[in-house]
Parts: sequence; C-alpha cells; structure tokens
Amino acid sequence: MHREFIQKLEANPVIAAIKDDSGLTEALETECEIIFILYGDVCTIPQIVNRVKSAGKIAMVHLDLITGLNNTKEISVDFIKNNTQADGIITTKGNLIGRAKELGLYTVLRYFVIDSMALVNIEKQDRHGISQPDVIEILPGIVLPKIIKRVKDVSRVPVLAGGLISDRDDVMNALNNGVLAVSTTNQEVWKL
Repeated sequence: MHREFIQKLEANPVIAAIKDDSGLTEALETECEIIFILYGDVCTIPQIVNRVKSAGKIAMVHLDLITGLNNTKEISVDFIKNNTQADGIITTKGNLIGRAKELGLYTVLRYFVIDSMALVNIEKQDRHGISQPDVIEILPGIVLPKIIKRVKDVSRVPVLAGGLISDRDDVMNALNNGVLAVSTTNQEVWKL
C-alpha cells in the first residue's frame, strides 16, 4: 500500500471526479488535491493528465473509461505509466491492479454494490489477496451505513465511496460511517 496516497486521501476527503474538459477546468480551481479522470482517449489522456499534474494535484486515470485503453489487457496500464504522468489508475478489473502495483502506480479497485453478490465478490477478492489495491471504491456512494460497515468488515484496505454524492449530508454520512474519502462529479461538493 502506498502510505502517502492514503495520507493524501485522509487530508483531502473530497475527490473531484471529472468527465469532461469543463469539469477539469473547474476541478483545477478547487482545493481538491486528488482528481479522478473519467474521460478521454488514448490520444488525449496524456494532455489531460499533464493539466492535472501541472496544477500540483494527484492524477488518477479510470482505465475502463478511456477509449482505446478500456480493455482487460495489462498493456493499458503500461501505456499510462510510460506515456503519462499519472499517479495511478482506477479500474473494475482486478487483473490490472497487480500490474499497476508492479509499476509503482496508486490503485483504486472500483465495485458496483448493486446486490449481495457484489459483497461476496469484494470478500472473495480480499480473502484471496488477489492483486490487493491501495483502496477500494464502492458505488453508489450513498449506500446504507450497514452496507458500508459490511464492506469495511471484509476489506483489508481503506474504502472510498463514489457515485450519487450530491451534498454535504451525503459526504458526512459516508465519512461518519468509516469511508476514507468520497469521489463525486458534483462541482458544488468539490467546494465543501
């Protein structure tokens, strides 16, 4: 686990998740220190990451959402490491976490908690120690406190919440229930 990444999350519990250039411009003007990049393609991602890094912020690229890199092949992680200044990756694909860690990148493994099978998958991944990420992120982030508690109980790594976080109450509910940080595309929440 990258301790400095965890410390940055603890100190900056609201993560700006950006899905277009206008969101990027807005995020760079906030106090958010960590940016989740949720858009782009193989041609534009180096420039997007460069803008984030030039602002002195941590750049995390969601590989699954980058056109041309959204596959299950480890070469997509190599591309991010060799062709951008990104600090890390976000993915729903556990097999990419191991390669990212080998390359020294921060890692976020994202789970959609839509049913009890998702909780079983989180527990299996953790129990078998398969490519242990630095943190896991559960979506939607407004899940019930008892679900957050269950995820925290089965995970050996810190938990983030993302998706549908729309106001201060959502942020405080997640943080008060043990989530390390929240990610959101809601620009009003970035300013909290």
